[in-house]
Amino acid sequence: MLGDKARFFQSLIAAPRAVGAVAPSGRALARAMAAAVGEAGNGFVVELGPGTGPVTKALLERGFNRERLILVEYDPSFCTMLSRRFGPGGIIQGDAYDLLRTLGDFAGRPVAAVVSSLPLLNQPPRRRGKLIDDAFALMGSHGLFVQFTYGLISPIPREACEGRYAARRAAPVWLNLPPAWVWTYRRAPRADGGEVSLRSGRSQGSVK
Repeated sequence: MLGDKARFFQSLIAAPRAVGAVAPSGRALARAMAAAVGEAGNGFVVELGPGTGPVTKALLERGFNRERLILVEYDPSFCTMLSRRFGPGGIIQGDAYDLLRTLGDFAGRPVAAVVSSLPLLNQPPRRRGKLIDDAFALMGSHGLFVQFTYGLISPIPREACEGRYAARRAAPVWLNLPPAWVWTYRRAPRADGGEVSLRSGRSQGSVK
């Protein structure tokens, strides 16, 4: 654990905007994120920014088969570590903010959930909105997007969610340092009972 913190801190110094935290997610937060994924239906679970792998470990402990996991990590040294710890499995060194290109080899294959530990608040609102749009373009209408944050407000901007995604914030994870909140996002239903199209961009969904 101390070694993971040291590697994480080194990566923070090298690329503060890409890492955005001084230590890996704590065990309680990792478990909360894995619990938020739930059963996740059929298909792959894509993890964005796994770092040293605490959420990956929690997903495996929850019973997810490692062959279902696709880990997208930008830092090559973290990719090497993840491969040693969790391979064989889908570990991709690439840019999560260019998700459709990064996961191009998985186009057309079922994705049930996207779990993100990316420091979204380090990014401009438009880039955060594009990320969730790309995620649901992969997942379809029944997908689930999970994201944690250290703040009370939604890490996906309200204007990106309005009429498109329904967001919920879970109870705070006080055992994490600092305390954190896990947010889940689903495609918002339309007022007429149908589903929101990402292209149409309007419905009765809301951020709660």
